[in-house]
Amino acid sequence: MAELKTKKTDASVAKFLNGIADEQTRADCLALVDIMRQITKSEPKMWGSSIIGFGDYRYKYASGREGDWFLTGFSPRKTEISFYITGCLEGDSKALATLGKYKSGKGCLYVKRLADIHLPSLKTLIRESVSRMKKKAKA
Repeated sequence: MAELKTKKTDASVAKFLNGIADEQTRADCLALVDIMRQITKSEPKMWGSSIIGFGDYRYKYASGREGDWFLTGFSPRKTEISFYITGCLEGDSKALATLGKYKSGKGCLYVKRLADIHLPSLKTLIRESVSRMKKKAKA
């Protein structure tokens, strides 16, 4: 089986964030670090070269593949911020209805700016995701 390429590193989160050229994106990311730190009670860690993750858990698929991953996180991309929010984007969260302007994929939420969304709804989604991932990790 192929090994997962994205792993937790010892790289500096602060250095990564300070290297973000766009001032608004940098400010949004700094605010997200505070939000996710508060919700997860975990310090941010770099995963790969561009993902900031909070907390961690061990997963194991039915196929036998297993590995380590973070509970929740985000990554500033070229045109948007990608949020890794698992289990809350399939339409069963009421917070999605009030979130505002976003796109989503399987397990990811994409937002251009924090100003485009309702922060209390985002916080609810993050809490729901972290709760689900913690329960899943114990199973």
